[in-house]
Amino acid sequence: MEEPPVLCIEAKKNNRLYLRDLWNYRELFAMLAWRDILVRYKQTVVGVAWSVIRPLLSMIVFTVVFGKIAGLPSDNVPYVLMVFAGMLPWQFFSNTLTTGSESLIGSQALISKVYFPRLIIPTSRIVISLIELAISALIFVPLFFWYRYVPSWQIVFLPFFVILVSAISLGITFIIAALNVKYRDFRYIVPFMVQFGMYVSPVGFSSAVIPEKWQLWYQLNPMVGVIDGIRWSLFNSPVSVQAVVISVIAAIVLMVAGFYFFRQMETEFADYI
Repeated sequence: MEEPPVLCIEAKKNNRLYLRDLWNYRELFAMLAWRDILVRYKQTVVGVAWSVIRPLLSMIVFTVVFGKIAGLPSDNVPYVLMVFAGMLPWQFFSNTLTTGSESLIGSQALISKVYFPRLIIPTSRIVISLIELAISALIFVPLFFWYRYVPSWQIVFLPFFVILVSAISLGITFIIAALNVKYRDFRYIVPFMVQFGMYVSPVGFSSAVIPEKWQLWYQLNPMVGVIDGIRWSLFNSPVSVQAVVISVIAAIVLMVAGFYFFRQMETEFADYI
């Protein structure tokens, strides 16, 4: 008796069809995002409060080290507010990159058995990062009251910089997640990258402390434009237009490069997983 033919379901080679698949599988995206939320907070003692405690403790450390001991300037803004405004986008970026880079490895059973656009897996991790960002941002309310500070009208531009940091985070995450499937030692490189990146980004200090001759090289870090832009949105702090433009260009390049690199390696995922 003849065996029935084996049906092989493959990813669309055409990128336009692939993007359409991403939309068609939006329910799977929502399901994976919800699973991440449950896993994150299920059976935790501190729970959601950890989203507040972690940036709060980091803010205190940076404020003491850079504000009190080093005595660095804060652009006429209370140092605590300046540091916290830098800490939140960096925490969002690091959370997305750290969890997203490991997401494909953690979904081995799903990847090896059924077809769906694999790009959904690392992309879904940004949802939990957005939720943590929103929870952490609530700390601004008591801080504004305590320091009697009213945000500037530029706060209307805040969503733009959230979208910008999301694009930068996802672009890098797509590349690292794909590389992590083939080269497992990338899981050890990512924490180092995040730690190093925090010290060369204006998280605990103002960009004004960087000498003029180094500003261009410093601004090549796309998180500089994001963090300075968020501070400008909240406090009307000085921001370099050049830094923001570089961040926008970097976000576009990283998203496009990340998408195509991920697509290039996607056909090999099942072999290595």
